[in-house]
Amino acid sequence: MSRVLFPTAITPIDGPLVFLAGPIQGAPDWQAEAIRWFTEHAPWLSVASPRRLDRSQPFDYAAQVDWETHHLRRAARCGVILFWLAREAVPVPGRAYAQTSRFELAEWKVRHERDGVRLAVGIEDGFSGARYIRHRFGQDCPGVPLASSMSAACAAAVELAGRSEQAEPDAAPSPPISLG
Repeated sequence: MSRVLFPTAITPIDGPLVFLAGPIQGAPDWQAEAIRWFTEHAPWLSVASPRRLDRSQPFDYAAQVDWETHHLRRAARCGVILFWLAREAVPVPGRAYAQTSRFELAEWKVRHERDGVRLAVGIEDGFSGARYIRHRFGQDCPGVPLASSMSAACAAAVELAGRSEQAEPDAAPSPPISLG
């Protein structure tokens, strides 16, 4: 069975990691669907989901961001970052939908171009800005798989994770990425 990591405890893992990047606020719980897919189809992979399980606990912004940064960098070093751009389910007043995910997508697009970080991108029909994202990835990152279904995006991530190198266990938070 897949090892699934949730915020905010950072625990050591071995082998490739798939980080589930994409919208949380205003989005359906697509991470649960992706975790079920990986558990069934790729149980040897570890998966990091930034969606907190226990929302009754106080939210610690810094701990959440530090957890996400650590696991994004870990997946970049040994594994793959899977972006699933789910269409908005519930508007959140005062917040642009997927604002953090769009920033992260651009950041990791550049890291893919510069450092060869493995990315898989899935875009659900109805996600605003999909046409632009597809066009720019087609221009700049033709090797990044672009999927229109969650299962195809997950399958692409498994293929890419299979190409990643084994990394040392994570005893401490990851240093800044320097590939190349």
